[in-house]
Amino acid sequence: MFAKAFRVKSNTAIKGSDRRKLRADVAATFPMLSTEQLSEIVLNKEELNVITLYTHKGEALTVYTNSRNPVLFEIERRLYPTVYTLWTHPDLLPAFTTWPPVLHKLAGGADLMLPGVVVPSSGLPQVDRGTLCAITLVGNRAPVAIGIATMSTMEMLAAGMKGKGFTVLHTYMDQLWSLGDKTCPPTIAFLEAEPVTEEEEQGDKREENKVPENRPIDPSLQTDIGNVNLNETIESADVGENEEPRENGAAETIEEDNLDTLQGLEDSRSPQEQMDALLHQCFFHALKCKVKKSELPLLTSTFLRNYMFSCCPKGQQIDIKKSSYKKFSKFLQSMQQQKILQVKELSKGVESIVDVDWRHDSIRSFNRNKHHLKIPLSVGIRYPLFQESGYKKSNTLSNSEVRSAIISYVKTNELVDETNKNFVKVNPVLCDCLLNKSEQNEISKLKWDDLVSRCLDQLQPFYQVTFAGHEPVVRKGNIDPIDITIAQRSSNKKVTMIKNLELYGLDPQSIASILQQRVQASATVTTLPGAKDRVQVQIQGNQINHLAKLLLEDYKIQRKYIQGLEKAPKIGRKK
Repeated sequence: MFAKAFRVKSNTAIKGSDRRKLRADVAATFPMLSTEQLSEIVLNKEELNVITLYTHKGEALTVYTNSRNPVLFEIERRLYPTVYTLWTHPDLLPAFTTWPPVLHKLAGGADLMLPGVVVPSSGLPQVDRGTLCAITLVGNRAPVAIGIATMSTMEMLAAGMKGKGFTVLHTYMDQLWSLGDKTCPPTIAFLEAEPVTEEEEQGDKREENKVPENRPIDPSLQTDIGNVNLNETIESADVGENEEPRENGAAETIEEDNLDTLQGLEDSRSPQEQMDALLHQCFFHALKCKVKKSELPLLTSTFLRNYMFSCCPKGQQIDIKKSSYKKFSKFLQSMQQQKILQVKELSKGVESIVDVDWRHDSIRSFNRNKHHLKIPLSVGIRYPLFQESGYKKSNTLSNSEVRSAIISYVKTNELVDETNKNFVKVNPVLCDCLLNKSEQNEISKLKWDDLVSRCLDQLQPFYQVTFAGHEPVVRKGNIDPIDITIAQRSSNKKVTMIKNLELYGLDPQSIASILQQRVQASATVTTLPGAKDRVQVQIQGNQINHLAKLLLEDYKIQRKYIQGLEKAPKIGRKK
């Protein structure tokens, strides 16, 4: 509804009688609100404005703003909360969860399809058709959209979670949100885990009670995938959190085929072994990168909900019951037996993590989900030397694979010079591929290095980013660096702008939120001019020093992939 710009007809301060009527209407629409909460939404004395506007489709509606931020909007005498209101009252509406990449689709005017809804282990909220619902993202309870359910919960499940689930009315990053101060969603932790039911408890008792000692950790989690032979001209970079690149938000609906790309890749392990590996991965990721010593003791339920769940790769979900442990307490027992951490019951029935051995080999050797960036090379079908190695036009090769194909071709066709093995005889195929017209009658031999370099120069460059748990993303050309620039605004104010974060698997919205919290300055994410599917982060002030620390230290991006760090302000000496 607010995906495109609207036209404001009037903007006036609300009258006292209208304020009282609005408070009564809000109380009737949301009876669960306390008197204090009601006063937070419809303030008693502070300025409250009424805006009449027309959407891009010509629909007339009313928006109520408080301190510039829209708090409510009214369509056909029905009141709806904005995301600004839901951030302070996240439990106002029943909430359904989706994946972060879906947000841009919603902000672009798309409705939420059921394949994009995450079904938690506790089940979906029970709603009827026509119920107003909030939409949240995995790992954060702060709503990012509101929509009307097109079917009841029972109908959703009966349909196999297929079809349209919600007609979206308003989202974070749409034009209504832009009417306010454009703040980012806060990070709101999920509620404590619900107690295990008696039926589930009895079912668990039938499982094997003994916790296996020294259960081996999945070796795939101990392997450093970033090792690259420096003699091969393959460039690599390690990036921190594995966020998928943003999608273009202009689509009207989210197709099920697009959502399939969010699912994790299958492997040869059993479902139980895969869930065990996911548990270990999220567990060590949370301990190594999320939990601080000052936060101990930490409730085990809080550790699972707020830390491990947020470390779960896109398209995957932790389900303890599908693992060999069956219970999270048994999993922690196993970790305690390996002396990775210590768990104690500080109060009756409530366990907490009281100590962590961060020097334990399992934690120190764990590598966060790395993104492997490399520059492969396109192979043209016109090169018979690659065809003989079984490559096709659509294939991409690393430099080492190109060299191997050349060596194989030379040896197969017996082109090594008999008198000097450092040279390769140029046959008609090599002559046609690698020599220009002026050289074809003059050059009969090439050195190995010259042969390889000429071949590489003829190939089209590609780059590939491999995200943990997802298929590689391959794009033409050389990868652009993360571009940081400083722009001058009115009143001699400066802003820092960051582009190309998506190319490195970084979520621009997450970067904006982190910077906003660290520097206490306004940060926004806007569409990059001339690029519909690309965005840039803009934050007030020259924040390059903070940004450099975030990218270089936290996300481990190599300096050569970042452009503009030299524009950082010099830190003066303290007097």
